[in-house]
Amino acid sequence: QVQLVESGGGLVHPGGSLRLSCAASTSIFRIADMAWYRQTPGNGREYVAGITKAGSTSYSDAVKGRFTISRDIAKNTLYLQMDNLKPDDTAVYYCKATGDIPNTWGQGTQVTVSS
Repeated sequence: QVQLVESGGGLVHPGGSLRLSCAASTSIFRIADMAWYRQTPGNGREYVAGITKAGSTSYSDAVKGRFTISRDIAKNTLYLQMDNLKPDDTAVYYCKATGDIPNTWGQGTQVTVSS
């Protein structure tokens, strides 16, 4: 069973940048669509960005133009480059794999945007 481990979260000032990583325990990017979600206390998980097996990307309106999703197939790692961060981006960020494998979530990484 594949495992996903996120990293790269932290505290950043408004306008700053962070890059999140999601390391997969096996090679899955050619059989799974990948996505980033985020969650704040008391709310459900919100879709942020996704990349399909074929490499097509999509973004929520809230992050379009500021966040970039990418992957390194050789390293089995998914990334989320987050620029021009805003306090509303504060959340726990999760990566998710879907497709020819059971839906799999990572454990999450906290991102806090505050002055």
